[in-house]
Amino acid sequence: MLKAILFDIDGTLVDSNDFHILAWAEAFKQAGHEFRLAEIHEQVGKGGDNLIPALLPGIGEEEAERLKKAHGELFKQHYFNRLKPFPGARDLLQRCRDAGYTVVLASSASGEELKHHLDDVLGVRDLVDEFTSADDVGCSKPCPDIFVTAAQKADVSPEEALVIGDTPYDIEAASDAGIRTIAVRSGGFRDDQLSGAIAIFDDVTELLARFDASPLSQIEEAV
Repeated sequence: MLKAILFDIDGTLVDSNDFHILAWAEAFKQAGHEFRLAEIHEQVGKGGDNLIPALLPGIGEEEAERLKKAHGELFKQHYFNRLKPFPGARDLLQRCRDAGYTVVLASSASGEELKHHLDDVLGVRDLVDEFTSADDVGCSKPCPDIFVTAAQKADVSPEEALVIGDTPYDIEAASDAGIRTIAVRSGGFRDDQLSGAIAIFDDVTELLARFDASPLSQIEEAV
């Protein structure tokens, strides 16, 4: 029986992926590393602890930490005030609450970014039962830690939870945690990259419109 919905934030509820790409590009450039935006996009959805070594194999721990810090500062300085929720984001969380589900935000973002999303961008603290960020775990997505912790906070088994995310790394992390995923295309990934999901929708607006025909209300049939 489905009891909890674990929501990714960036690219799923908040239109932020492009801004993260730009912040990462500038952080890398300042450190003397040039990457095409498309190369960085392919890694979006991972936390900095996994994104940086994916692009710079063999990078030292101290340099990686400086890059991670630079990205966070650039993102906050240039993009925090430009973030907007995707249409239907709050309504979908409300619909899940109305259906009786525990609602959890589970992000690879820092705790500071998550709080900004929760309070200032989405304004959904009243609809969220629990939340977890990269600050709560030892390894960010695609490690399963984020979703394992989120399910534990929701006091549900993996079989009783469902992830909604926008990247292959949400799907990988959820799968390794034993949790199924509904994917949305709003993060800019192709369907073949999201093929591990049990269903794919254009965005949260479409998922909300098709709620009653989606795995959110028919989880028994979707398994």
